Amino acid sequence: MYVLSVTTTPSAWKGTSALVGPGARIRTALGLHPQLAHLRSGELPLFDEYLNESMYVGEIGLDGAPDYKRYWQTQVAVFDHILKACQSAGGRIMSIHSRRASAAVLDHLEGNSEAGTPILHWFSGSKRELERAVALGCWFSVGPAMLVAEKSRGLVRDMPTERVLTETDGPFAQIDGVAAKPWDAHRATEGLAELWGMSISDADRLLHANLRRLVGTGSMAS
Repeated sequence: MYVLSVTTTPSAWKGTSALVGPGARIRTALGLHPQLAHLRSGELPLFDEYLNESMYVGEIGLDGAPDYKRYWQTQVAVFDHILKACQSAGGRIMSIHSRRASAAVLDHLEGNSEAGTPILHWFSGSKRELERAVALGCWFSVGPAMLVAEKSRGLVRDMPTERVLTETDGPFAQIDGVAAKPWDAHRATEGLAELWGMSISDADRLLHANLRRLVGTGSMAS
């Protein structure tokens, strides 16, 4: 198992990444979550300072839900700053939040095409937005909770299998009333196997091949 642990604020990155010993199959992403953008935008200089230490960025993005839409301009400024920083740094692998903001997220990715490889976490946009995301080269991370509702399952069916990865969204997502753990990703593998009409072992091999292609064997070991 390989694990990417995302952070929600730049100030959390040092402490979170320090929990992992050398050689562990865990990487930590440097993030500034859109739901916290209005509270932590002052940490952008810290983001810039740490960016050269991580090849992974997340969780970042935009959130158009009513509780956060009022902070939209700050979210946009933070997201745009991060994308431009990633572009200047040569590109990063990015885990991106796009709840009720898929079109805007895709607009910003299109305007910063050299920012790196975007992975849309729990994508919930329209079929047309999915087609646009695929055309822009986006990847997609799918968790067990995403494979429950038929609308989400329909979106997953239309995602290119060679650009799908698993996630849990733990501890925020729950499974059987308990916060999801990294090893619960196997439930997503099982659900994807069903959707793809293949065995669980074949789905697992495909997902591992996707990961190797995304990061490169050397990057996974470094």
